[in-house]
This record gives sequence, C-alpha cells and structure tokens, in this order.
Amino acid sequence: MTIRCLIIDDEPSSQIILKNFIKDVDFLELSGTCNNAIEALETLQNTNIDLLFLDIKMPKISGLSFYKSLPNPPKVIFTTAYPKYAIDGFEVNAVDFLLKPFAFERFLTAVNKVLELIPNTKNLIEPEYLLIKSNKVLHKIRTENVIFIEAFGDYVKVHLKDTFILTNSTFTSILKTLPEKKFVRTHKSFAINSEKVNSIKGNQINMNSYKIPIGQKYKSNFLKFINTPT
Repeated sequence: MTIRCLIIDDEPSSQIILKNFIKDVDFLELSGTCNNAIEALETLQNTNIDLLFLDIKMPKISGLSFYKSLPNPPKVIFTTAYPKYAIDGFEVNAVDFLLKPFAFERFLTAVNKVLELIPNTKNLIEPEYLLIKSNKVLHKIRTENVIFIEAFGDYVKVHLKDTFILTNSTFTSILKTLPEKKFVRTHKSFAINSEKVNSIKGNQINMNSYKIPIGQKYKSNFLKFINTPT
C-alpha cells in the first residue's frame, strides 16, 4: 500500500528537493507536480490523492486559500519559507508545517505522521531501508541489518554486524522509521531488533557479541513484545 502524493509549488528548486525526498521513502508515490493551485485543481479532479505537499505563498491564490476551498481535501503538509504562516496552516488541521530549507530527517518525521492518520496504512507498511545522515553522507541501510540503536549523548549509534554509524538524528525519530513489528525499546538509551536476540538473562539481552540492558520501566512491554507472535 502506498500514499499517493502531489507537489504544489512554484519554485523548481523546491520541487526537485521534494521529488528526491519522496523517491527515498518506500510508502510514498508521487502522482504529479503542479506549479500553482489552478494546475493542482485539475489533477485533483482526475486523480485520487492522499497527501499534498503544498507551498503557501504562490501567485494568483495562496496555498492556504486553495486548500480551504477544497470540498474534500486530502491530508496536507505545508511547505514555505515564511514561518509567520505556521499558525494559519495548523488551523486547517495540517499534518505538519515544513519551513524551507528543511532536511530529509525533518521531512521523514512529517510523512510518518501521515501513517497515523490515513486509514489502512498504519502497521501495514514495514520499511525495508533506513536512511541515516552521518558526516554529510546519507547512508541507505536495510533495516534487517540493524541490530540495535543506542542513544549516545547528542548522537545516536546505529549498530550493524561489524560496525556502527553515528548520526545526530534523534533517538525517537530513528525508532519511528524502523519496523514496529521487529524493533522494541528495552531501555531509555536502547532499542533492539527482536529477530537478533540470542538469549535473555535477568535484565540483560545477548545479541551476538553485544549485551543490551533491560530497563525496569521497559521490561514488561519488552517481554510481552517478544512473546507475541508476529
């Protein structure tokens, strides 16, 4: 299942950024790109769209006015270089508000919110890849190769079989992009791939050469998680 989305933005550079970001998210499908609201109206009349990436300040009619005029509007994430429009955007129940220029991590946080709101998408889509930015390099990693993630000061370590990647993304944002049916939090600083567990002894999980703590706050949920058939 995919979320069909439409870009409405009069800036070519913004269109390119959004196209590239959408391409890197498995559950998003780009159905079209429009330079203004008039073009978008024709597309919406002929295509089923689930999500709009909508610029606010555009010629002829603003994105906000256009969205208010739609009788049955799709979900919307507003994109703009003007923070003063943020309050107006949330008054029409926007999913999120992206202030240009925005990074991929911020974009991913916004689109993940859509999964909670569109029927029949939550828990059905298991991402195959994790995109992590480290030292200005964007790494594409298969989620099945992630053993666990670890909060490390202001950074997060994404542990793989023989190495780890250090990123300044937040622990919570990375955890949200991992498959819910496989990954579970065991401690305030750790979340693990349940398929990689070798054994559990007391408050410690053995995973290959790693020993992961189980926090008292997370123990009950963790034990329930690993004993629930997938």
